[in-house]
Amino acid sequence: MKKKVESSLMEKIVNLAKTRGFIFPSSEIYGGFASCYDFGPLGVELKNNIKREWWQAMVQQRNDVVGLDASILMHPKVWEASGHIESFTDPLVDCKECKKRFRADHLLEAKGLEPGYLKEKPEAFSEIKCPECGGELTKPRTFNLLMKTHVGPVEDAASISYLRGETCQGIYVNFENVKESMRLKIPFGIAQIGKAFRNEITPGNFIFRMREFEQMEMQYFVNPKEAKEWFDYWKPLRLKWYQDLGIKKANLRFREHGKDELAHYAKEAWDIEYNYPFGGFDELSGIHNRGDWDLSRHSKFSGKDLSYFDAETKEKFMPYIIETSDGADRATLAFLLDAYDEIKGGRSTTTESVKEVEVVLRLDKRLAPIKIAILPLSKKPELEKIAKEIQSNLRGTYMTMYDVTGSIGKRYRRQDEIGTPYCLTVDFDSLEDKKVTVRDRDTMKQDRVAIKDLESYFKEKFGE
Repeated sequence: MKKKVESSLMEKIVNLAKTRGFIFPSSEIYGGFASCYDFGPLGVELKNNIKREWWQAMVQQRNDVVGLDASILMHPKVWEASGHIESFTDPLVDCKECKKRFRADHLLEAKGLEPGYLKEKPEAFSEIKCPECGGELTKPRTFNLLMKTHVGPVEDAASISYLRGETCQGIYVNFENVKESMRLKIPFGIAQIGKAFRNEITPGNFIFRMREFEQMEMQYFVNPKEAKEWFDYWKPLRLKWYQDLGIKKANLRFREHGKDELAHYAKEAWDIEYNYPFGGFDELSGIHNRGDWDLSRHSKFSGKDLSYFDAETKEKFMPYIIETSDGADRATLAFLLDAYDEIKGGRSTTTESVKEVEVVLRLDKRLAPIKIAILPLSKKPELEKIAKEIQSNLRGTYMTMYDVTGSIGKRYRRQDEIGTPYCLTVDFDSLEDKKVTVRDRDTMKQDRVAIKDLESYFKEKFGE
């Protein structure tokens, strides 16, 4: 019974995302393209707001972190140095009957076994059958996740390049450029938001795992002696960011990587996990102590000395890297899931809606795609004139939406479904008293506000 309820929630989110303009299947008119999605008018606003909040927290509000936007296409040697060409792999199995492919570690997880179990006791995998048809599976084999492409007019071995598998490599190869141009001293960080690409074997669960996704990563360069101190500093800070933006504490937890799943270069790694409806707690964000692996490797392969000299202590060392890694798409999914609320029987006082289930998307005001909806009570020219003037004054500061279609109750509910914090109604009394009614999404409280005071009213409401 629990599984059905959880599955139903995910179906509702996917349906809401499409019908209300958050997220569409990519290339849908051609039947779609597996595990690729397009962010619609509201989705792009939501994701941009998430990225904006991340950037403010990681860069704008700090003196020790700067930004970067590195190229997606990089010299192939970058991926050789990083180890991606050699070891950026997942274990792949095929069904001998239906020919479908699966990630072996995901099948183990579905059986309640740790992914590392595959490394320790591969013979136990013979007990697992195809989840689609029950057929026999092949033995696990490695599959490289990097997406190949060709650069230049001739497609040969010399023109092979890769779409980046992660954004952080662009930060490492620019370590010296950023340090020198910005006159930075360790400890300092470099942050980047950008697309990454992985040829996932079994992507799925909507935008949880895709082949094209967006990362929000920060690499913090430190003295090896201070690495543990800085790791312990960033770890709670990243959890607090999600909580401050509205994710329920009960739906978040830390999980330390076991020795059998740690990357070979990692000194310590923790995931922030979210309680997803399709399988419980799983990765949302990561905090990693990457040691000196990255800069050491790029030093070796490029011939460029990337070590750091501390003029004060006269020490020379290869910096350790504390990485914080967040997914903009996964964060979008988590915020949507956590904000979704259903009120059975409705909460409106109108008789037409009293028996309906009303959906309210209780997004934090900072994340809501639309901040203020402008709703003239009718299409009468005199009301629309006032409403459009109000929108013109507010739209320079806030994302607004103008809606004049349907009853006022239905329009309220449409705005509730997309998470709009405030609905502003222009009625016939507005012609006389020069005031409008502002309705709060969560409390449903209505304030009568003078049109001339709207700017200061909303500044207070949005905490500006």
